[in-house]
Amino acid sequence: MENKKLFITDTILRDAHQSQAATRMRIEDMIPALEKLDKIGYWSVECWGGATFDSCMRFLNEDPWERLRTIKKHMPNTKLQMLLRGQNLLGYKHYADDVVDMFVKKSIENGIDVIRIFDALNDVRNIEQALKSCKKYGGICEVALSYTSSPVHNEEYFVELAKTLEKMGADVVCIKDMANLLLPYDAYSLVKKLKESVKVPIHLHTHNTTGTGDMTYLMAAQAGVDIVDCALSPFANGTSNPSTEALVATMQGNERDTGLDLTALSDVAAYFRTVADKMKAEGTLDPKVLNVDAKTLLYQVPGGMLSNTISQLKQAGKEDKYYDVLAEVPRVRKDFGYPPLVTPTSQIVGTQAVMNVISGERYKMVPKESKALLRGEYGKLPGEVNEEVRKKCIGDDEIITCRPADKIEPELKKYALEMREKGIGKSEEDVLSYALFPQVAEKFFAVRDAVAPTENGENTVRELIVEDLSV
Repeated sequence: MENKKLFITDTILRDAHQSQAATRMRIEDMIPALEKLDKIGYWSVECWGGATFDSCMRFLNEDPWERLRTIKKHMPNTKLQMLLRGQNLLGYKHYADDVVDMFVKKSIENGIDVIRIFDALNDVRNIEQALKSCKKYGGICEVALSYTSSPVHNEEYFVELAKTLEKMGADVVCIKDMANLLLPYDAYSLVKKLKESVKVPIHLHTHNTTGTGDMTYLMAAQAGVDIVDCALSPFANGTSNPSTEALVATMQGNERDTGLDLTALSDVAAYFRTVADKMKAEGTLDPKVLNVDAKTLLYQVPGGMLSNTISQLKQAGKEDKYYDVLAEVPRVRKDFGYPPLVTPTSQIVGTQAVMNVISGERYKMVPKESKALLRGEYGKLPGEVNEEVRKKCIGDDEIITCRPADKIEPELKKYALEMREKGIGKSEEDVLSYALFPQVAEKFFAVRDAVAPTENGENTVRELIVEDLSV
């Protein structure tokens, strides 16, 4: 194997707390560590995207764009990375191409360097616009294969997909193993084949839900993987990613040495341990997600989906049905044509499984997202759909076969005008926040913009302006 350093992306500011603490880490908890993180020498730090955007406004009363600018200010030397769901952006439906283009533009302008773009169904048509925009505005475009195993997903499938993504312009190809289903020897084989088949770097993302993540990284490193995702130890393992310090220590002194300093990592980890302890005390970090659950290999449920399922069952007072729901998940997944379980399909399949168990009759209650998935609104489902289930859920509705976004008219101007009529928002970024989460953003703007103290201590209502969008 060629002698070269193994690079690390640390997920401490995004996926780590999304997987363990329902994305509740605040910017004030991040700031004290940012300058130290900037000096570590990571390939990148994942700090934005995924569920952070929604959580910032919905639960933490923070502006996600302001969070990004703050992180950039404190971390000028490290590439900042985000997770983007292709045509879904950071929401739960497809958006028009003009919204996707402007969102990518503003993400890069506000400080993002690397955009990891994926589609839950691996439908490359849903990646096209985000990839094109990322290249146009100078971002590093990392496109992900949503990894899963099923009768329709095998090694050949992923190798062919990687070749297609490279042809489309991907700068990096990522294997996104969100549920820790990629076992160590399979990782070795897949990485080796990808390295032989494409010229771009290969980035591997896994979790430690099933307890195999560290071994998967070790075998992938042997096969020549270029970059792996880890999390600093206070928010590592369980449903989160394998520990940064453990991998750095493992690789020390051999041909894939990461070159990172364990003492510096331990110093930053000590700070994040205080944050983790605080979140445990608040109840936002559920100890259940820290455990290894090898049953995930049977259920294929990723970390974020596990914490969502626990939360939904708690609200319904049905926590005792946890394992019944996990057993129902693969059945729903098969009915729906084997979608990989990653946002938003993980939430759709998970919620449907919860409803099937709680209502006592399968598909008696069908959320609109399940119907949209079965109609083809999210793209082409990888396998065959159970037509009886589809009929029960959507009746005789038309099935979409084209690129779903082709059916969506440009909508950016519409959102801007809507905001002007309501007198809300102040910037192009605000228009994008509103486009993705209209009700959540409107409530957030009301709190953020209503009252601001002046120099003499009096409160004045800010004048709210929506900038003209040249679209």
